[in-house]
Amino acid sequence: MEMVEKVALPLLLPNPPPPSPSPSPSPSSSSKPNSVGMTSIPPIPPINTLIHDLNSNSSSRHRISLGKSLDPNRGKPWSPHRLSPTGQQILHTLSHSNSLHLDLELDLDHVLRPLLLSDHPHPASDILGIIKALGFSNKCDLALAVFHWVRTNNSNTNLFSSSAIPVIIKILGKAGRVSSAASLLLALQNDGVHIDVYAYTCLINAYSSSGRYRDAVNLFNKMQQDGCNPTLITYNVVLNVYGKMGMPWSNVTALVEAMRSRGVAPDLYTYNTLISCCRRGSLYEEAVHLFQQMKLEGFTPDKVTYNALLDVFGKSRRPQEAMKVLQEMEANGFSPTSVTYNSLISAYAKGGLLEEALDLKTQMVHKGIKPDVFTYTTLLSGFEKAGKDDFAIQVFLEMRAVGCKPNICTFNALIKMHGNRGKFAEMMKVFDDIKLCNCSPDIVTWNTLLAVFGQNGMDSQVSGIFKEMKRAGFVPERDTFNTLISAYSRCGSFDQAMAVYKSMLEAGVVPDLSTYNAVLAALARGGLWEQSEKVLAEMEDGRCKPNELSYSSLLHAYANGKEIERMNAFAEEIYSGSVETHAVLLKTLVLVNSKSDLLIETERAFLELRRRGISPDITTLNAMLSIYGRKQMVAKAHEILNFMHETRFTPSLTTYNSLMYMYSRSENFQKSEEILREVLEKGMKPDRISYNTVIYAYCRNGRMKEASRIFSEMKDSALVPDVVTYNTFIATYAADSMFAEAIDVVRYMIKQGCKPDQNTYNSIVDWYCKLDQRHEANSFVKNLSNLDPHVSKEEESRLLERIAKMWS
Repeated sequence: MEMVEKVALPLLLPNPPPPSPSPSPSPSSSSKPNSVGMTSIPPIPPINTLIHDLNSNSSSRHRISLGKSLDPNRGKPWSPHRLSPTGQQILHTLSHSNSLHLDLELDLDHVLRPLLLSDHPHPASDILGIIKALGFSNKCDLALAVFHWVRTNNSNTNLFSSSAIPVIIKILGKAGRVSSAASLLLALQNDGVHIDVYAYTCLINAYSSSGRYRDAVNLFNKMQQDGCNPTLITYNVVLNVYGKMGMPWSNVTALVEAMRSRGVAPDLYTYNTLISCCRRGSLYEEAVHLFQQMKLEGFTPDKVTYNALLDVFGKSRRPQEAMKVLQEMEANGFSPTSVTYNSLISAYAKGGLLEEALDLKTQMVHKGIKPDVFTYTTLLSGFEKAGKDDFAIQVFLEMRAVGCKPNICTFNALIKMHGNRGKFAEMMKVFDDIKLCNCSPDIVTWNTLLAVFGQNGMDSQVSGIFKEMKRAGFVPERDTFNTLISAYSRCGSFDQAMAVYKSMLEAGVVPDLSTYNAVLAALARGGLWEQSEKVLAEMEDGRCKPNELSYSSLLHAYANGKEIERMNAFAEEIYSGSVETHAVLLKTLVLVNSKSDLLIETERAFLELRRRGISPDITTLNAMLSIYGRKQMVAKAHEILNFMHETRFTPSLTTYNSLMYMYSRSENFQKSEEILREVLEKGMKPDRISYNTVIYAYCRNGRMKEASRIFSEMKDSALVPDVVTYNTFIATYAADSMFAEAIDVVRYMIKQGCKPDQNTYNSIVDWYCKLDQRHEANSFVKNLSNLDPHVSKEEESRLLERIAKMWS
């Protein structure tokens, strides 16, 4: 595909974003990245050693309760009984005022002025209580105004309590105003105000709650650099962040070791969080060790513990162990609820264990626990991801039959299912049904539609949906812009993707790491490596610290731009250690080398991955299988397959497509259809590549009847044949001197709305020339407009020049 030559990047922001209270380390002055990802942490003992050490210190442990579990007022309405009479009167005035019309400089000063009187006994206590009460009543702006008033008037009377800082940070965080909380904390520091561990912890927790995990970790590192020691609660919050980020297990245990070295003992919440951290990497053995150790330490597992362990076993595809945990949970007096089962069903469904997920739903019913909308929606999504659409629809119909009302998440899952299968009429019908069920599309609905049309290369539909979204009153947010950038780039519309990026800046939306990575991925698809380097340089200048995905896109840009030397030079930096190596980068090297058909380099990257003890994922293994298949290295391909089976990897559709490709080019070409049947038997849904590969296998060997049969089967499966499908038939007919049949296929594809490309007509004129039929070739081109009314004069001229060149 011809790429857009000029893309206006990098698109620098008019002004740098506001300074963050958690600055990243200074970027390297080198044009190439010298580090990626998180701050390195020294190696730590294995988990068994860690647990042994924890056990040895248990005798002197002081149990610390976390959060509000022992708060007697938890869940009760706010009570102002601790305020003085003056404080209660001030709170009443503020609570019943119209904060939208309150002059925060004049009226607020008048309302709070009694606190400045010399006879007021405890002004700081009243101020703290008032701020808390306003936060409890969701009057965030008013609480912040009171806080600022205190800062302004603190010179005369001691109104300021250090406890007010974490309180206002927490209030802002709960209101979703994390950036405001961060700016406030930085401003306080600049004013010389001491920031204690509680304020830091509140902001770290706010970052975590809003999904800004890297900011949370950076702030955690900064507070320690400032000499502020974390508490147990701080460590627990950061451990939870590590789990959500999917940090390597070595980093998680290193944090526990650092925690222990400061004399901070883990509590039940710590263990629960550590078990949850095991889920991402399917670390069921580590989770079991933690579960046993916490009981040895005297902690009694609670419902959270059991649910976390169930998630780990579900993710690790160990249903028998999961059921034992459920049995132990019930034996210890914890009756599972719909939340318990939904958590377990979600883990099983996401792991592809749909039969076990259905069994769990049956257990729910037998135990008198009624499946709810989350149960059904989780099952529906699981079947959709597995390509089992019939089962997904059955789940939806059962859900409606038992009177369970679908929510917007249910409809979003249905939209995604139909959209990913190319069933756009059904998808839009679901969209229309949302209103009939008294639901309203949310931002996820619109983003899902944008993503579906983008993945299918339907750029006009992407633009139409975006207009409809704005007409419906939805203001594009950062996720929407990121989705649009990805959608247009997948459509090949790089100029439109960059136009979206410009619009995002003009709308005042500051790009985040996901935005930059979406732009880099768009550039990588086009092989625009020079622009990719400029965007990375912009990020390293302080706009947004790149991560391993950013540099991974740079490697893809080099590969797609055929800049093999640059790609290899970057690879050497990764191998030598001058670039901080992450598993993502090594796996990307396997992918880009495989895509570039570099066998030796692909094998080197794969061996380096294994040498460093990094487990390959299904994508990496598929890349190895793909290059071995293309090279007809059947024995090597089966080595990869055997490894996948031994390590319990579930082959994906890409796995099977690579095998189909390998056999389609071999003497055993019929094996490609056998693999297609295996895919169908496993309940997976073949894609266009699957069918096109089998069609090629039969066409290549002159088995047109079988090829036509697969073509019909492809259409019956609701897949729309693409230009590759038709070109395979056209090239085969032309090679067999069946030009009438080849031209009939061209006529049919145009009628079906599939636009011919250069290869379509090249194959016809080339075979005319090879068969010494120059006159017929010229005649075909001169009459091409009768066949293809949309063919350009430039295309006709190109074909005539091609004929002349071949003839000469």
